[in-house]
Amino acid sequence: MDAALTLLSFGPDGWGDDIATGVLVTVGLALATLPFGLVLGFFVALMKQSEEPSMRLAGNIYTTIFRGLPELLTLFLIFYGAQLGLQQITALFGEETTIEINAFAAGMVALGIMFSSYASEVFLAAFRVIPRGQYEGAYAVGLSHTRTMRLVILPQLIRVALPGLGNLWLILLKDTALVSVIGLSDILRQTGVAARVTKEPFLFFGLACLLYLVLAVLSSFVFSAIERWAAKSGGTR
Repeated sequence: MDAALTLLSFGPDGWGDDIATGVLVTVGLALATLPFGLVLGFFVALMKQSEEPSMRLAGNIYTTIFRGLPELLTLFLIFYGAQLGLQQITALFGEETTIEINAFAAGMVALGIMFSSYASEVFLAAFRVIPRGQYEGAYAVGLSHTRTMRLVILPQLIRVALPGLGNLWLILLKDTALVSVIGLSDILRQTGVAARVTKEPFLFFGLACLLYLVLAVLSSFVFSAIERWAAKSGGTR
C-alpha cells in the first residue's frame, strides 16, 4: 500500500504530477473540441434540412462518411494526411521541408469532425420537433430569418437537444483517449508510460479508469444542472 501511494504521489518519487498534467490535457482537449463540434454540427444540420438539394446531399455525405469511419482512422487521416498534404503543397513550390502538425490541434479537429457528424443528427431531430408554426408566427410579426433563428428557434432547439448533446459529450470525453496514439500526453498516455516504467499496469490503468469515471460523473452533474436550468427558463418564458 505504501509503495502504491509513493508511486501516485506528487514530486520526484511519484507520477502524480505527470498524471495531473494528463488530466488537464484531456479536459482541455474535450473543452476545446466541444464548441468547434457544436458549431460545425449545427451548420451541417442546417444543410441537411435545406431546401437546396445539393446542400442536403453534401450534409448527408458528410455525416455518412464520418459516422461510418472508425474514430482512430479519422484521427490518423487528419494527423498524418494533413502533414503529407502540406508537404506535397510545399514541394510544388520547390521546397522540400518536413512539416509536423501539432498533435493537440489535429486531435481537436479530428474529434470535432466526429462529434459534429453525430451532433448534426441531434440538432436535426430537434429541428423537426419544433412546429412549423413557430417560424410562421415569427415571420408574421416582422422578424427576419436570422432573428427568428436566434430569438425563437435556437432557445427551443437547445432545450430539446441538450440530453442528446450530453451523451455525445461523454462519448467525446472517452474518445480523447485516442490522441495518445499520436503522442499527446493525455490521461491514457501518461498512465501507460507510468505502467511500463514501474511494471505496475493494474495500478495505473486502474487509476485511469477511475479518472475517466470521475470526469464522466462530474459531467453528468453539470449537464443535469444545465437541463434543469433550461427547463426552468423555458417554463418562465
